[in-house]
Amino acid sequence: MPDEGAEGPRRVSTIRRTSLLAPFGQRSFRFQWPADLATSWAFEMETLILGWYVLAETGSVVWLTVFAALQSFGTLISPLYGVMGDRAGHRTVLCAMRAAYALLAAVLALLAFTGLLGPVPVILVAALSGLVRPSDIGMRNALIGATMPPGLLMGAMSIARTSADAARVAGALTGAGLGGLLGMAHACLALTGLYLLSLALTLRIGEPRGAGEAARAAGAASAWRDLGEGIVHAWTTPPLLAALCLAFLANLAAYPLSGGLLPHVARDVYGIDRAGLGYLAASFAGGALAGSLALGVWGVRLRPGRTMVVACLLWFALLLVFSRQESAAAGMVLLALAGFVQSFCMVPMAVLLLRVSREAFRGRVMGLRMLAVYGLPIGLLAAGPAVERAGFAAAASLYAGLGLLLALAVALRWRAHLWPAGAPANRLAAAEAPGAGGARR
Repeated sequence: MPDEGAEGPRRVSTIRRTSLLAPFGQRSFRFQWPADLATSWAFEMETLILGWYVLAETGSVVWLTVFAALQSFGTLISPLYGVMGDRAGHRTVLCAMRAAYALLAAVLALLAFTGLLGPVPVILVAALSGLVRPSDIGMRNALIGATMPPGLLMGAMSIARTSADAARVAGALTGAGLGGLLGMAHACLALTGLYLLSLALTLRIGEPRGAGEAARAAGAASAWRDLGEGIVHAWTTPPLLAALCLAFLANLAAYPLSGGLLPHVARDVYGIDRAGLGYLAASFAGGALAGSLALGVWGVRLRPGRTMVVACLLWFALLLVFSRQESAAAGMVLLALAGFVQSFCMVPMAVLLLRVSREAFRGRVMGLRMLAVYGLPIGLLAAGPAVERAGFAAAASLYAGLGLLLALAVALRWRAHLWPAGAPANRLAAAEAPGAGGARR
């Protein structure tokens, strides 16, 4: 960063010290962070409780991967949620989505209380939830981008990421044992309560003034045109296209190893029980939480494009080592390290997308970002048969190795847009005043 004179170092130092808590100075963020935390916590608990239930009832890793893949089923329509967010307001769309989660969790609780719960109803509910759930992160990020001053965006995105990471830790530790302790009916009832709490908090978030007015004035007939314009904007903006490619690759080859396949790794590779599964999931989430907290303090000094690329390569390298481990303790350590560098990939990626995108396209670009999550069900559905045929070690090594090579190819293809310090993808948040853009709701 160029020398800014005598006041420069003091100003940067102040940003460094205050960036972790400064976003809470925005009223909307004080409600959004706990709302997102409750939603993410419920997501993690639901995934572990229902994933273990499907595996225990069917005894099949293929059905487990089908269940996990269906939770990302709606990624194909994520851009449409972005269009709705740009038109109706991101908070309005988030409220509708979180009401749907609560309704589906209540249906599961009702089925469990009446003795009608089984693998088929669980998978059907997962498919319905999967139509909505993948777009939640994109909508919450777009709402942060609309309500947060530019100088606080990296800190806000880092703290927002901690809501998901902390929820993964808490959800892994509570969800793994909650089903056995309370029974499926009461566990699903607890999920319903968390979703309702999230909805109540989301309703308190202030929608930015004028949100969606221009899009609504254009009329419903132009919705598909709006979507097409968003796709063209991302396709013709190299940093956005590169980030979206890396997002797809991470979901295709990285997250299946540290997420959907963990019940199989716990039971069939390490020979540990449901509590051990919770510790495995918490290891990755704990590392991710530490990474998000570190970014909250120091991320203002990092260049998003460079950081995203380096962290992505390290992430796949760590997963490659993890794939060959036969010890649960070593696996937990590697998962924690992978989770740490994963935060240094995903948070700068979100910041890059929000900064480089034009404001009018922010919701649509984040919708396209969530479309990249479609790599997850593809990766999971391919992983199930591969693991059953070749074993976890061989299949996971193939996934991580190919992911590493393809991430390197993306970095080289768009090097001119992701690596130079002066590129838009590498603009430092420290160069922007914390109050830039004025206080927002």
